Amino acid sequence: MTATHTADTAASIREMGVRARAAGRVLRSLPAPRKVQALRAIAAELRARQSAILEANVKDVQAAQAADLPEHMVARLRLDAAALDAIAADVEAVAALPDPVGETSPPQTQPSGIQVSTRRVPLGVLGVIYESRPNVTVDVAALALMSGNAVILRGGKETVHSNAALEDAIRAALTAQNLPADAVQVIRDPARERMRELLRLDDLVDAIIPRGGAGLHRYCVENATVPVIVGGIGVVHIYLDASFTRDPADAARAAEIIVNAKVQKPSACNALDTLLIDRDALAALPDITRALLESGVEVRADAEAWGALQDVGMVVTPADDADYGTEFLALTASLKVVSGLEEALDFIAAHGNHTDVILSRDDAQITRFVQDVDSAAVIVNASPRFNDGGQLGLGAEVAISTQKLHARGPMGLRELTTTKWVVVGQGQIRS
Repeated sequence: MTATHTADTAASIREMGVRARAAGRVLRSLPAPRKVQALRAIAAELRARQSAILEANVKDVQAAQAADLPEHMVARLRLDAAALDAIAADVEAVAALPDPVGETSPPQTQPSGIQVSTRRVPLGVLGVIYESRPNVTVDVAALALMSGNAVILRGGKETVHSNAALEDAIRAALTAQNLPADAVQVIRDPARERMRELLRLDDLVDAIIPRGGAGLHRYCVENATVPVIVGGIGVVHIYLDASFTRDPADAARAAEIIVNAKVQKPSACNALDTLLIDRDALAALPDITRALLESGVEVRADAEAWGALQDVGMVVTPADDADYGTEFLALTASLKVVSGLEEALDFIAAHGNHTDVILSRDDAQITRFVQDVDSAAVIVNASPRFNDGGQLGLGAEVAISTQKLHARGPMGLRELTTTKWVVVGQGQIRS
């Protein structure tokens, strides 16, 4: 059931789409046990090919270092035995998730006598464009397969060898399971023109999902004729209310949450960018700032926060307007003092849409924040790093959508499906 996997020349991007569409027709009616079996086979194949995959990854790492890429980018693409085993385990975790495909709503009988229901079905063929993390290749493939979708993957040029080796493993496992290997295809040619061709394959690809920076998302939106699900970019705020600093234990907990939000994975889209602090909570600011500085964070503070910190002998960088509304993706955070919840809400409305957090012990303030903030995720008294498919019980995610059509927030199995109407009659005609 496999097709020849040709080199992806300009002409063959369309061929990849044709093969993906054919593979998708097989997958959309595949029973859940067969999909589970396939994912377990992929996990086993990844482990069996550890040496080949890691050797390919070394080539990518060496090329990245030779190109003087920043170390944090090199770290994102580097694999070792433990990381590869964790990737395989993630595939097994997806296999353990409930399959949403085929879920049917209770049938409703209409006055005409027809019975109508909706049934959950795969989107069809996905095009996923991403940057330097090779684990994304496997995560997305697993989610696509479990949700009954075929997928065409286009990774960054930094991971071309790793992605080729991972694709080989996935396709070999599918072939061994007598399933279409073309359900998962990687565009190995890193030329941007190949990506543009994928973006315009609207007769064969049902959705484009970009994962990366603002530039990648903008390019996809501006060049695609395929619908694009935009996400993964946006500014993350924490609003620290004075009520969360009156108890010393709370104040210490606030510092711990804020440091986790910024430091645990600073390159992630759900890492803290801007801390908004209630003017009545300024007494807690030195301890918070000290914890950030000790963790290697560059702190950029507005005039009021800068002055309050200078008064206690702490030196931070003065912020300018560009430091607000900026997604740093690095060990940098901005501070801004606000007069209370209303000013914080106005600021978030102007700058946010991804993940926004309130730290508060005031139920009325919390209720107002949750109701007013219009972001993909609103979090109360916890780190924004929890806006993640795995942490929210989805098992894994393809991306975090920050738009409002079709899907919003982490996109797991259910978000890779849609519905169709099923109508059953007994010979009725419409009068």
